[in-house]
This record gives sequence, C-alpha cells and structure tokens, in this order.
Amino acid sequence: QVQLVESGGGLVQAGGSLRLSCAASGRTFSSYTMGWFRQAPGKERELVARISSIGRTTYADSVKDRFTISRDYTKNTIYLQMNSLKFEDTAVYYCAVPGTDYWGQGTQVTVSS
Repeated sequence: QVQLVESGGGLVQAGGSLRLSCAASGRTFSSYTMGWFRQAPGKERELVARISSIGRTTYADSVKDRFTISRDYTKNTIYLQMNSLKFEDTAVYYCAVPGTDYWGQGTQVTVSS
C-alpha cells in the first residue's frame, strides 16, 4: 500500500521557521516529480513548491526566497523548509505526486501574528 505521510507542522510565531517532511512508503518515487500543496480555510488548494526527479525546483511567487523544497532519494522523502513565516502561510500542507492519486493526509501549519 502506497502512503505519503507528512510531519513537522505546528504553531509558530510570525517570522519563525518550520520544516515539513513527507515520507513515502510502498513504492519509490525517485523518478517522479513531487510537490507540496496547501489549502487555507475558504480558499482553493494551491501549489507551494515542487521538485523534479532530477532536483529542479519550482515555487509559488508567494513563497519564493522563503521556502526551500528538497528530497532525499535514499529515504524516499521530501522536505519543505519554511522560513520567515507569515500569517498568510497558515494552511493545511499536503505532500503529493502531481498528476496521480497519491496524496498525504495533510499537516496543519498555523502562524500567529
């Protein structure tokens, strides 16, 4: 059974940092693009960042220069380092393999102003 399990969310003050992890199990995703999405209350889910199989990264304009996506092929895991967090970053963050049905259950990130 394929699973994507996120961890690392929590409550942080504005200006703080968090690091999210997404561990995949059941199959390897080293040849796939993987990504982080988020959904804030009352808003649509949006792409935050993605990383290709060769490590090429793409970011939403709202998180450029603050967030960094990375992956560890040996651990079948991707990460999202989030710095200089803002109140508007508050959302449920999901890890996923874009274009497939593989999604994690989400982890809540709450930034207090």
